[in-house]
Amino acid sequence: MAKRVLLTKDELQQALKKLPGWKVVKGKLHKEYNFRSFVRAFGFMASVAIEAQTMNHHPEWFNVYGKVRVDLVTHDLGGISTFDLILAQKMELLLSR
Repeated sequence: MAKRVLLTKDELQQALKKLPGWKVVKGKLHKEYNFRSFVRAFGFMASVAIEAQTMNHHPEWFNVYGKVRVDLVTHDLGGISTFDLILAQKMELLLSR
């Protein structure tokens, strides 16, 4: 598995170019997803939960009906790390399935 290290500002800017809809908000990698129903939103969250648990890296998130708001940050490193980027990429891959 990848090493957990903080991303530099340049690394983060390059990564954001490959993550549509993701941005940095209050020092966290942030995106809002909108689904057609609560069941689809919850299904997405369940799939992400499995990936996050495997990584032992868990998102901050909020769900109301079809909306899932996600914030990723590596608290113990004090910023956005390689693990946040990997989890964001996995979330995007789950949407394409």
